Amino acid sequence: MNASTTLRRAAALALILAPLALAGGASAGDGKPLTVEVVNRSVQTLCAEDDNIYLTFASPKVRHFKIEARHPAVIGSIVVDSTAPDFTNCTIEDKPPNPNAKDERIIIHEDDQLMLVGHRNDPEFWRRDEVPVRVGDREEHNIFLLQLFLKRPGKEPYEHLVLYPMDGYWRARPLPPARLEQVAYGTSFLVGTVEEKKRPFVALKSVRFDPRARIFHLTFPKNDVATVRVASITEAATMVEVMFEKPVTRRPFAALRSMYVTDVNADASLVAHRAPWRKGWEQRPVMQFKGNTVNEFWLGRAVPSRHNTSAPDTLLYDFMPD
Repeated sequence: MNASTTLRRAAALALILAPLALAGGASAGDGKPLTVEVVNRSVQTLCAEDDNIYLTFASPKVRHFKIEARHPAVIGSIVVDSTAPDFTNCTIEDKPPNPNAKDERIIIHEDDQLMLVGHRNDPEFWRRDEVPVRVGDREEHNIFLLQLFLKRPGKEPYEHLVLYPMDGYWRARPLPPARLEQVAYGTSFLVGTVEEKKRPFVALKSVRFDPRARIFHLTFPKNDVATVRVASITEAATMVEVMFEKPVTRRPFAALRSMYVTDVNADASLVAHRAPWRKGWEQRPVMQFKGNTVNEFWLGRAVPSRHNTSAPDTLLYDFMPD
């Protein structure tokens, strides 16, 4: 890597982390921030559709934290946004489901600000589990995908958050800049007790959505509960707040899943993190990150990618006991 490339990456990372540093400093003044253990379980791959990045977050004390999907530093330079899937060097297991499979789309809730859409009857979904989805008095079953849309004057409703209830995967994205109709999704996050079978997942017993508060109420198999609140959505970032009724012990309480082949073919390629006893942020290529104790964490990119070019970076911070 030459010196100019190193300087560009450093400048891009500083631009990305500056807003988070200000937010983190404000919260730290309200009380001592908690640190969490991040473990990197990522593996190499040649398939751009394989979620080979896998980072887990564990602490026996955390009850509250924030997750933010923020535009990458390169968003202003994107001329052509590449969002098409790329199955080069992928195995048959990585291929998409049958495009002719019947998919029933249901508008579960709609008002003047939001629309919640459910999809069911996908026979190709890897994990089959019954997770009832409730809004008010309405309850739907066999939902494998939930999409939350924001209504905007003079524009089509914009999907900014998705949840797969059967395996607990979430994705978020900010509002697009004015010159783009939308931006891509990228990194997924899991909230709750992270388990592993064919792949990592979080088992859910039920989901209830409160449209007025923009809160997803999650009930887990042992009747533990958590909430995921859409706290803000702007042209800079979408942020959700997570609150557990009680801490998740003995297993990770959250995880990130993403894709990396090379720096220019990745949904994420770098990690940066900090802790109260450090003077600044530490940055590593994601595949060289060995794990660490952190109180703020960033996963993203500093150079454009030919895969999901506009996909947001992901930040986790404000780990608190209440």
